[in-house]
Amino acid sequence: MVSILKQLPKLISTIKKEHQWLQQAIEGYNIDAVISDNRYGLYSSLIPCSIMTHQLRVLSGLGDFIDDQVKKLHENYLSSFNECWIVDEPNTNLAGKLSQTPQSEHVKYLGLLSQLKATSNNKDQYLLVLLSGPEPQRSMLSDIIWEQLSGYGGNVVFVEGSPDAERANIPENVQYHSIVAAGKLDSILAGASMVICRSGYSTIMDLVKLKKKAVLIPTPGQTEQEYLAQQLYEKGCFIKQAQANFRLKQCLQESNTFPFKNADVADEVFTLYKEVITNWLNRML
Repeated sequence: MVSILKQLPKLISTIKKEHQWLQQAIEGYNIDAVISDNRYGLYSSLIPCSIMTHQLRVLSGLGDFIDDQVKKLHENYLSSFNECWIVDEPNTNLAGKLSQTPQSEHVKYLGLLSQLKATSNNKDQYLLVLLSGPEPQRSMLSDIIWEQLSGYGGNVVFVEGSPDAERANIPENVQYHSIVAAGKLDSILAGASMVICRSGYSTIMDLVKLKKKAVLIPTPGQTEQEYLAQQLYEKGCFIKQAQANFRLKQCLQESNTFPFKNADVADEVFTLYKEVITNWLNRML
């Protein structure tokens, strides 16, 4: 977070350039409206513009004073849009305090989002290790888990999450992939009895959509992932372990008694976006 704060002048400059580009592009491309996925410069007074985010409250990890200053800057950019679409739902509250906000006509809850499709086929066949995120942390976690799999006798699907990754001497019980195409991810997830992965919000929504049991390992130093993993563990949704002291055997033992309440999320939460977008489009007619 300290590194990010140091880059704030560059980030603000980028936002200004995005805004200037959009002003020109609206006329050049005959744009009628904009839906921005966390791109804070893509707003304009000329056309309706909405921004999607699950993070209304930014956690810096540097204390309440810094959090308050970042919040003011963040809210200032969000207010430039006609609507702010929160990727969450109040009763589900998957993002915890990150997505909580006072009621406002400017703010709409979009529900949860996932491109994956729930299926009843091929369930509970293997342990899935699904890695992603920035280096060198991705490689470090990969090596930690790979070493501990040597004592695991069940079937494993291991997805490195990097096209450049390679493994030698792959055990017979391990199906190894350096990377998996997006179209195949839902079928691989569908067959998993347990998933070991990072605690990124998109990944968490996919797990909830498919009602999967999982162990969340936040990327060290990423305060958002650390918060999400902790609060979902406290809610009884997913097991959480830190990368530094990850123990596969301990996770599997804990899974026998852990409640895994993520299955309680109603499927309808993943369809709420349709009403929000339909109403938005109707207002432009």
